[in-house]
Amino acid sequence: MGVLAGRTALVTGASRGIGRAVAERLARDGARVAVHYGSNEAAAKETVTAIEAEGGSAFAIRAELGVPGDAETLWQAFDRQAQGVDILVNNAGMAIFATIGETDEDAYDRAQAVNAKAPFFIVKHGLRRLRDDGRIINVTAATDAAIAPIAATHMAKGAVTTLTRSLAAELAPRGITANSVGPGFIDTDLTSGALADPGIRAHAEAVSVFGRVGTTSDVADVVGFLASPDSRWITGQHIDATGGSLLSLH
Repeated sequence: MGVLAGRTALVTGASRGIGRAVAERLARDGARVAVHYGSNEAAAKETVTAIEAEGGSAFAIRAELGVPGDAETLWQAFDRQAQGVDILVNNAGMAIFATIGETDEDAYDRAQAVNAKAPFFIVKHGLRRLRDDGRIINVTAATDAAIAPIAATHMAKGAVTTLTRSLAAELAPRGITANSVGPGFIDTDLTSGALADPGIRAHAEAVSVFGRVGTTSDVADVVGFLASPDSRWITGQHIDATGGSLLSLH
């Protein structure tokens, strides 16, 4: 029996990348996992199949984020297959690759809608479903770093890091913890194209004190700990999961 046996988790953006790794980790620990996806149904089903192949339990739910009513749509889909949730992982996001000078209002609004507004209302509408002693884990970004090429996205992710602290204070009477995790350079299907460039990969490896690019399991294992009973005394914290990438900045 895993440490999360009998618990239900919802992971947004779980069809690939970090979200998939998190869903698989929580399932290995015994949780029944709701695998959320926005459009790639085939990838979500692959995640569910992979979890079930290892003896875990999972189901896929669809909801496009960043549009009006997205949180309600997500929870309605969840309610059709589960009653109540113990672990909520806000992982879904999108990047606007533009400096502030290059970012127009439509792009800014899109970055905010997906990366900041959606997690806020997913939590809001999830509170009546979230059981006492539950866990909220927000996958945000390395918000202490300056990343000009994704200014609007980075700003939105930083907002969720700030939100996490407010959630921790508000939900503490129910025994619910809220923490955020900030990944660094992670090798995923979304970054594989850029990392195929030897120069970009060398730079990404050099940033970490470990001299390598992070893997999705590196982040998933941090989330797995925060989802576990062992993390009960940790709340309102932002966990740097960059492989020491920010050490040179201090």
